[in-house]
Amino acid sequence: MTHSSSTHGIPEAASVPRHIAMIMDGNGRWATKRFLPRVAGHVKGVETVRDIVEACASRGVGYLTLFAFSSENWRRPADEVSFLMKLFVSALEREVAKMHVNGIRLKVVGDLGRFDAKLQKMIADAERKTAGNTRLTLTICANYGGRWDILQATGKMAEANPGVTEFTEEMLAPHLAMAYAPEPDLFIRTGGEERISNFLLWQMAYSELYFTDTFWPDFDAAALDLAIASYQKRERRFGRTSAQLVEHKKAS
Repeated sequence: MTHSSSTHGIPEAASVPRHIAMIMDGNGRWATKRFLPRVAGHVKGVETVRDIVEACASRGVGYLTLFAFSSENWRRPADEVSFLMKLFVSALEREVAKMHVNGIRLKVVGDLGRFDAKLQKMIADAERKTAGNTRLTLTICANYGGRWDILQATGKMAEANPGVTEFTEEMLAPHLAMAYAPEPDLFIRTGGEERISNFLLWQMAYSELYFTDTFWPDFDAAALDLAIASYQKRERRFGRTSAQLVEHKKAS
């Protein structure tokens, strides 16, 4: 299935976002505030992921994309990176069967070649097991960066079109890591920072942005509803004027 581009067409602005993308920030600070090691925040954060996946599915969100580990996160202390890899493995071991029962399709995107062979196989097995599920598509971005995605897609596009020197958006889009999903309607970042940190740089051209001071482990269904309520108040013009929007609503 292909999805329209917000720069080439005008997507339908549904009251519930079809696609929500999130940066789950604040695990370490949540733990530090409680005099706990940073890794305790990551463990609690996994529980929050489970709750938010279910909350999104029950609200009719079709796609949820979570920025779990950026290509820049390798710069963190080695012991924390090692713990995060083990946590990823244990989460896959525990959660994939539950996701499958609940109709969740799992996708993992990013430069996965840096992960060890065991983790790569677990990811492939999980994607294969849940491939036929349609209730919600959960995408985990791991060793992902928006610039990496654009560069890898550009390379594949050039390889597919030898000798071509002029390219179009339509030629690039199928090679992006998330070509299977519509562009995010709503972007949420927890933890108080207000930037997108190299996340979905291409795909978020017209996403509505929502920032909250709530740390990720404390982000719950009620906090999700606040974000969706904020989104519902936005005027999504996609380049049009407010008057044109009014005319469009009258005509529809």
